[in-house]
Amino acid sequence: MARAGSPRERLVDAVRDNGAPGMGAAIRQARTAEGISLRELGRRVGVSASFISQVELGRATPSIGTLYTIVSELDLSLDSLLATAVTGVPLESGAPTGEAAAAPVGERLTTVGIPGLQRAGTAPDIRVDGVRWERLTVQDDPLVEYLRVTYAAGSESNSVENMMRHAGWEYLHVLTGQMDLQVGFDKDTLQPGDSLSFDSTIPHRISNPYTQDCVSIWAVVGRHGFAHPREIAEQVARLGRHSGGEGFGYGSHYGATGE
Repeated sequence: MARAGSPRERLVDAVRDNGAPGMGAAIRQARTAEGISLRELGRRVGVSASFISQVELGRATPSIGTLYTIVSELDLSLDSLLATAVTGVPLESGAPTGEAAAAPVGERLTTVGIPGLQRAGTAPDIRVDGVRWERLTVQDDPLVEYLRVTYAAGSESNSVENMMRHAGWEYLHVLTGQMDLQVGFDKDTLQPGDSLSFDSTIPHRISNPYTQDCVSIWAVVGRHGFAHPREIAEQVARLGRHSGGEGFGYGSHYGATGE
């Protein structure tokens, strides 16, 4: 019988029960918790059941596009996999480790450990086909994937014939290097200092055909189907118009009286 709770909660529970799996084992834990067969997951992703099995056993590495599809079908995220990438479970928020944990109290203010603080060099990461994702939060956040992403020279997210699409919205800022990004039929080259946001349901592709690695910061919001705040505001406005605009506004909808 499957565990109660969300797929992400069941994955973390399984990790705590069974040790620290790698990416493949984490995928297997999530798939079995959902009661999905190898054949069915392969059908949804567009690969063979045997390939899924090889990924779960750590004998094969999925392409970036395939990995995105797998985590989407299992209602997971890269955060969920990154949570198991180093220690098997997310680090406790703000917990000091290593030298910081051993330092005398008062020696250095920053050793106290502000909740949510992640020290440089401690981010869990995943590397696939020349692309490296580093999670910039101390634990999995169901609302947003906050990542530092490095596209090595010559790498790409997926082929032109198999562009990615999934729920949510993406926001990115380029730190170093260049990347080519295609969203739908629109294409452009992003350089250091450039920023971009787009609807993730539109087919998209990232590539780095240049000689220097490209490092960027990404935030992916609503991958699991959460409504964008703009959509909520628009819906509230529409409901207000339909009600004649009397006594129904953003504040009153959420119980605020303004008094």
